[in-house]
Amino acid sequence: MATCDVCGNNYDKSFTLQQGGRSGTFDSFECAIHTFAPRCVHCECAVIGHGVEGNGQIFCCAHCAAHSGVTGSADQT
Repeated sequence: MATCDVCGNNYDKSFTLQQGGRSGTFDSFECAIHTFAPRCVHCECAVIGHGVEGNGQIFCCAHCAAHSGVTGSADQT
């Protein structure tokens, strides 16, 4: 069993996630997302889908990108 880096739960089904030079041990995808998902520059929500990139920044959607001055992005309708 391993202990989750986020919540401290000692769980027999925990897993390790690696991204680039960092890694973490988690008991759920919720805790892994909390640690590894990028945050929207405008609203700070976790970007767990494709997101939108503009001006070198990551946004959760075109609406947030537009509020930050990014032009030319659109969400699918």
